[in-house]
This record gives sequence, C-alpha cells and structure tokens, in this order.
Amino acid sequence: MAHIIWDWNGTLFDDLHIIVESVSACVAPFGRDSITEEDYRDHYTRPVSVFYENLMGRAITQDEWANIDNIFHETYRSLLHGANLAVDADAAIRLLSDQAGTQSILSMWWHSELVPFTAGFGMHDVMKRIDGNRDDTGALKADQMRAHVERLVADHGVVAADVVAVGDTFDDAAAARSVGVPIILYDGGSHHRRELEKVGVPVVSTLMEAVGIASSLV
Repeated sequence: MAHIIWDWNGTLFDDLHIIVESVSACVAPFGRDSITEEDYRDHYTRPVSVFYENLMGRAITQDEWANIDNIFHETYRSLLHGANLAVDADAAIRLLSDQAGTQSILSMWWHSELVPFTAGFGMHDVMKRIDGNRDDTGALKADQMRAHVERLVADHGVVAADVVAVGDTFDDAAAARSVGVPIILYDGGSHHRRELEKVGVPVVSTLMEAVGIASSLV
C-alpha cells in the first residue's frame, strides 16, 4: 500500500492567496505594483531569489534579498489566520488511512514553525513524520526529500518502493525524481496546470484524485 509524502504549502494547506499578499508586500518597497495569483504562477521558481529577480526584471543584492525574506515571513505569519486546509485535504487523508496507506509531510517552510502549526490541524495524529526546512530560505527540496525518505525507512518501517510524493511545484517534482520517488502534481498551488502537464507526470485537480492514483504508481 502506498505511503504518500504530502507537500504542505499549496498542497494540503491552501495558502496561495496569503503568499501572493506576502510577495506583494516584498516588492512594494521596490516600486512594483501588487501581484496577482496569475503573476505568481507565471513567475514562481526556486531558488526563491530568482523568482523575485524574475518579478522585478533585475538582479537583487544580498542585502535586498535579506530584506525581502524578512518582509515575506513577517507578512505571511500575520496572515496565517486567513488560510486553511485545502477543501478536500481531510477527506484525502482519511481515504488513504482507510486504505491502510501511510503518510507524512515534507515542506520547505521552517521546521520550527511547521511542526507546531500542523499540530493545530491534527496532523500529528495521522502523519508518520512531519519535516520542514532546516537549511536556508533559498534551498532546494531535493536534500530534504532524501533525508525524509531515509528517516521513513529507517525509523518508521516504510518500504521505499511504496513511497509516492504529492506536491504543487516543479521543485517537488525535481526532489521526488532525485530519489526515484513517483510524483503526482496538484494544480491548486504555485503553477499553471498547462505548465505542470509538461513535466510528464500525473496532474490532478483534487487531493482525492491524488490518493486514487497513488497506489497505481507503486
């Protein structure tokens, strides 16, 4: 039975609207107008510093990047009350559990904030592991994915061949592929569906669809 590694931001947690507000706060000091969700999806990439360079059409300095990072996280934290789980997140989690599957969360949000925040949604009761970013704000997800899978296998008895990742970004896809894990991409987050479909993996519009497909990939 499948073990799903869920991404958090933009996948289980429907926070695109507050991310867009937070990015808008970051670019305002540079004289750029607020962005839309379309703008965000048009330009989003990792490393995140490149995303801001794409938005502003120029290189940014280390000092500017540090300021952007601070503004983003302060704004995002102030808006957290305005976001919730994706509409079918609870149902998808229950469905996987009912099918005797297991699950975990791997996010690029700071680990020290992710762990207590997800507890408020009851995630600690159903997830084998919850891991966030312990590296730096511009890090790619591949290294964290490798460590997450290794811990699942060593500490939680998960069979590596049963693991499937579900996320909403190209970074999620690259991270999964870097460790040989199948990936399902969800179109409710950071990228346009038409762009996700170019990756050549299953793309879904609901998390319930993702659970339905996962068992066929392992």
